Amino acid sequence: MKEYDLVVVGGGSAGLAASIAAYEDGVKSILLLEKEKFLGGILLQCIHNGFGLHEFNEQLAGPEYAQRFVDKFMSYGIEYKVDTMVLGINEDKSIIYSNKEDGYSIVKAKAIIMSTGCSERTRGAIAIPGSRPSGILTAGLAQRYLNIDGYLVGKRVFILGSGDIGLIMARRMTLEGAKVLGVAELMPYSNGLNRNIVQCLHDFDIPLYLSHTVSNIIGKDHLEKIVVSKVDDKMNFIEGSEMEFEVDTLLLSVGLLPSNVLLEDMGMEMSSTRGPKVNEMMETCKEGIFACGNSLHVHDLVDFVTKEGREAGKGASRYLKGLVTRNEECLECVAGDGISYVIPQYVHVSNVDDNVEFKFRVRSPMENKKIVIKINDQVIKSVVKLHLLPAEMETVVVKKGEFTSNNGKLVIEVEER
Repeated sequence: MKEYDLVVVGGGSAGLAASIAAYEDGVKSILLLEKEKFLGGILLQCIHNGFGLHEFNEQLAGPEYAQRFVDKFMSYGIEYKVDTMVLGINEDKSIIYSNKEDGYSIVKAKAIIMSTGCSERTRGAIAIPGSRPSGILTAGLAQRYLNIDGYLVGKRVFILGSGDIGLIMARRMTLEGAKVLGVAELMPYSNGLNRNIVQCLHDFDIPLYLSHTVSNIIGKDHLEKIVVSKVDDKMNFIEGSEMEFEVDTLLLSVGLLPSNVLLEDMGMEMSSTRGPKVNEMMETCKEGIFACGNSLHVHDLVDFVTKEGREAGKGASRYLKGLVTRNEECLECVAGDGISYVIPQYVHVSNVDDNVEFKFRVRSPMENKKIVIKINDQVIKSVVKLHLLPAEMETVVVKKGEFTSNNGKLVIEVEER
């Protein structure tokens, strides 16, 4: 059985960044395993620009952004395998995988980084009423068909959900000659970035129906019509609000879920994001196993995925060098009022070098609020935020000297100014 210091599962933006960071920090025995035929992940089908503003101070298309990391990864000579499916991970950090060249194989790792990305919620996950014709697919799958395979999935299109992929596909389908009749969003606010609402809907006069959803699907073999209804504050259909659209395609942009079957099979402690709980080094509750990127929580910008990948790579390197202090003292980090989740969920202050960057999202749109951080009910920091949206990940940095205790509970919450 071949052994490596570090095995990275997933070759998208997080996995590439983690591998590069670990290598640059002195870890040379690395293997990256990727299920697709090429490194780069979902970025390869995202041909629109807008990537890299934080990372490179310029706008890049998805493949351009990915290629910069692929080039650096290749220049280091890091070992990798593509078209490779990881089948399981054992408690001893042995990894079972399969591909055409090696067949069924097992490698051993001293540390593992999970960067397996996320997957789209499907129609079955949201239980739309009506028949089951063809012509209903996720927005990301439609993006792959169009941008990779060159196949236009429909001519008269409606989009359910205002996630960023759905918004971007509204523009993309329009540019390719399809008629996008509208976008319906169940919530009273959009779940996409504001720039995508402006550039993908407003610029093309595509209507956005907030507090609306699809209440019926009509069609025998292929989709013929949909019925869109307004919902009340309890998410019930409002009678008399129905609108009928003749369409041949319904695209679903109704959320993303971290892909963590491998970790769930290990009995990993999971959080409300559907990703594993991690500490300040992106290490899970299983010693030596780290997680980052969209497999940990769904990000709004790939630049932040890259940054988190670096954190995991450096954390794994530190673990491999034996620089991690193991003790019982720990801060449990929890989401307070107005906050949906906080990452990391645990902080061992003794392992913090300079600071900890906490990532979180709010539960609803807010204006002119304070983000307050408390340790054992004592306020240690507060930050004013003029605009807060659930679609946008927020961060707040706590310096090592600002931690008033090594043990207890750290709470991040929203308060009035």
